[in-house]
Amino acid sequence: MTSAKRDNEPTVPRPSSSVLLVSSKNEILLLHRVKTSTSFASAHVFPGGNLSNQDGECPPPGDLARHDDSPSYRRAAIRELFEESGILLARDRNSGKMLAVDEPIREAGRRLIHHNKTTFDEWLKQQSADAEPDIGQLIPFTRWVTPTNVPKRYTTQMYLYFLPLPVKVDKSLLKQLPTEGEREEHEIPTSDGGIEVTEAQFLPASAWVGRAQKAEIILFPPQFLLLHLVSGFLDREPRTCASVEQMENRRQALVEFVHSGSPPWTDKCISPKMIHMTGDGRSVLGLNDPGPELKGSSRRGEPDRVVTLRFKKGSAREVAVGWKKDVLQEEREKSNL
Repeated sequence: MTSAKRDNEPTVPRPSSSVLLVSSKNEILLLHRVKTSTSFASAHVFPGGNLSNQDGECPPPGDLARHDDSPSYRRAAIRELFEESGILLARDRNSGKMLAVDEPIREAGRRLIHHNKTTFDEWLKQQSADAEPDIGQLIPFTRWVTPTNVPKRYTTQMYLYFLPLPVKVDKSLLKQLPTEGEREEHEIPTSDGGIEVTEAQFLPASAWVGRAQKAEIILFPPQFLLLHLVSGFLDREPRTCASVEQMENRRQALVEFVHSGSPPWTDKCISPKMIHMTGDGRSVLGLNDPGPELKGSSRRGEPDRVVTLRFKKGSAREVAVGWKKDVLQEEREKSNL
């Protein structure tokens, strides 16, 4: 007989996926969550959500593999992106060509899926019998495990996905890319009619970070940190008149960074943990702990950076990223004054 969960035991984190979608202009898609949402209410987030049965089997709680990148996490990321923004990332498995579906058909499909009249896989097969989610182009970019002091917890796999740049390619590659018009169609996000999202928009990562710093939008630590990192590569000057070659070089530098570090950012598992309270009431979150579910495993987070923020009514404000040694040294110096 299974004993009841004790009050001091943390909630089991639910598997979920999110995707940092990079446009042909090297901008990032964020969604504005509805204020009635049970998670990240009123915040701006990356497209994503919980895994479902249609995404494939996920290892059970207690299995360390539950927190590994897998096809089920990847399928969930592509499915949720479509449901929340209308952007479809699918290929014909035979030709390798991206699937192009007219906007009215995509919107009708989203409504059917939201009303449980069909599943994403069923709808996709109706568009083409050989269509499949384009999971191979997803690049893992950290996993986040919700801290134990939060009632609703998730183990979220983050991914990067690059939409094609507006560049002429070798004829042998043309079948793998949508036409110019199809690329533009791929990059027109829409809300889901207010079910979960009120707005879907592409902006430079640095613009999103700037809006959060001005308190115009709410970004929680995972979104803020990853946008902060991405902006350091994709938003180098010049930004508005960058050549296609410059944009591609910036993408390559970002991909190299994502595969760097100890552990590399593709493998980092982060469960934010408060390690200090500043004199003015801001929390300093350490990022090295992977969470209790991975205690004793080889998984690690980010040892060198911290996130500082002020919590106001369950919302994150004044979020910033800093080097751990510098932030803690500054606090020590202030306390000695």
